[in-house]
Amino acid sequence: MVSATIDLLKKELPVEQTSLLLSQDIKTGLVLVDLVNGFCTVGAGNLAPVQHDKQISCMVQESVRLARLFCEKKWPVFAFLDTHHPDILEPPYPPHCIAGTDEARLVPDLQWLENEANATLRRKDCIDGFLGSVDKDGSNLFVDWVNKNQIKAILVVGICTDICVLDFVCSALSARNRRMLTPLEDVIVYSSACATFDLPIHVAQDIDGALAHPQDLMHHIGLYMAKGRGARIVSEVSFAAE
Repeated sequence: MVSATIDLLKKELPVEQTSLLLSQDIKTGLVLVDLVNGFCTVGAGNLAPVQHDKQISCMVQESVRLARLFCEKKWPVFAFLDTHHPDILEPPYPPHCIAGTDEARLVPDLQWLENEANATLRRKDCIDGFLGSVDKDGSNLFVDWVNKNQIKAILVVGICTDICVLDFVCSALSARNRRMLTPLEDVIVYSSACATFDLPIHVAQDIDGALAHPQDLMHHIGLYMAKGRGARIVSEVSFAAE
């Protein structure tokens, strides 16, 4: 019944997806959203998967592949890491990704980025990475990264498709439209390298204040909303021969 309902909604709210061939002709930057243990590693925290999750595992695997290829080619990489002060909550979510804990670290297969000169890492204390890039002096590390590298397209991957990924994509598109990101032309979301969490209604009903969050449906809705805001959605990413 649930599967049939999701299929119906996908039919009524289709998301056209294309393939992406990356080349040196268009300066592209990779943006990794919250590939931290607290969201991706089984049992790592309040918002981590409680058991193996195929969608999240595939997202991590594909994101790692892209990160390695981008760094091998010396193409710019920007990684957001959800990180919170222990005394500052983020309603409606329970405490998660507390600064100084393993939850706030990149997943093991990406921890090499911590020492990668080609990568820019930004710890953020809010859902939207664009807002989380604002410093006390009003500057924005993400904006500076785009401008410094003269990036014309960003390829966005990570978790959660309908939350942190979507909020960042919407803000990046608005900033582009306001000419805050002068070189940037395209915001591209790679569906196979995005994921969200699964909270079935029968589980959510037993958690005070929780909302049901069917994984496949909310992943699709996140992509649909991003496309509606002006992002390009792709289902495959490959690299042109040099």
